[in-house]
Amino acid sequence: MKRPSILLLSSTLLVGVLAVALTIVPSLAFASGGSFIGQFSHIATIASTVPANGDINPYGVAVVPTTSGDLTKGNILVSNFNASSNFQGTGTTIVQVTPGGSQTLFAQLTAGQLHGACHGGVGLTTALVALRRGWVIVGSLPTTDGTSATAKAGCLIVLDNRGNPVETFSGGSINGPWDMTAFDQGGSADLFVTNVLNGTVAAGGQVVNKQTVVRLDLEVPMQGQGKPELESSTVIGSGFSGRTDPAALVIGPTGVGLSNGTLYVADSLNNRIAAIPNAISRTTTAFTGKDVTSNGALNDPLGLTIAPNGDILTMNGNDGRIVETTPSGTQVAHKFLDKTGTPPGAGCLFGLAIVPGGMGVYFVDDCTNTLNILH
Repeated sequence: MKRPSILLLSSTLLVGVLAVALTIVPSLAFASGGSFIGQFSHIATIASTVPANGDINPYGVAVVPTTSGDLTKGNILVSNFNASSNFQGTGTTIVQVTPGGSQTLFAQLTAGQLHGACHGGVGLTTALVALRRGWVIVGSLPTTDGTSATAKAGCLIVLDNRGNPVETFSGGSINGPWDMTAFDQGGSADLFVTNVLNGTVAAGGQVVNKQTVVRLDLEVPMQGQGKPELESSTVIGSGFSGRTDPAALVIGPTGVGLSNGTLYVADSLNNRIAAIPNAISRTTTAFTGKDVTSNGALNDPLGLTIAPNGDILTMNGNDGRIVETTPSGTQVAHKFLDKTGTPPGAGCLFGLAIVPGGMGVYFVDDCTNTLNILH
């Protein structure tokens, strides 16, 4: 049986020194009018995310922004976290799916192929971005047997437009990269990465308030003219809660999305969305950020992205729903994307991305190992 991605939440709410200490109780205005997801009522399966080697548990989702090498604009990349053994932290593949449902292998990685350090090897996470100049960057939080006891710090793996690894970013503030978004300006890019292994393995299931959000500033060359260069690394969020979990492997800050200079973070253990202001330029930590919303329809927010109207979309790990929240903290809509299992949809949802042109939402379903669309 496939392991669920997440179990029940901790009820502990721990906030950093400079964070706003009050929990905001959202206004539950769950009407479709004015919301982004309210205009969509159909859910369809696009394709299986299982490649020939049998990898399962799709996590990361990224839409290809430009045609380059083996990448085609508008196609969708999906990273797999589990090998065919169903051990978490052992998946090695990224598949590329067309909007029409054709799936091909973009990359299959081994530790021996990597050009650079990656402590523990390869176990691909939700941290997946595709840059305009054809580079793909994916996070690795590897294990040897699918348990948190063997989880290692991992790295970020940089791939060229043919799916070949060219370098890694590791060490320092990178420790269990779990999810990621990018501010892509072509010749430069800022990566925003959540990290979940700061003291969590040693704590043996106890909550550790040391998880971080890191900004990595890159210089990005054209394909064939060198490789991306890491210019600086800055911790812009710290003190987030994290813990290991026998079913989820690890729970901590997950999805991130950037809008008007503010980085929104899905604080999974505390069932909230946090905001880190001035994320592109800040030189100090915002600790656990400002509360945007908590509880209400949120039920372990994991994947996060920004809708075309500026609202925040999050995927619930515990009940199969997508939730839409305004930047001011009002939860304006929610929809069930998966009702299978008991409770419905538990452990099924993770990564998501906006369909080009705002025509819907792509999302992966870990319970069926598929890429789907809400449209």
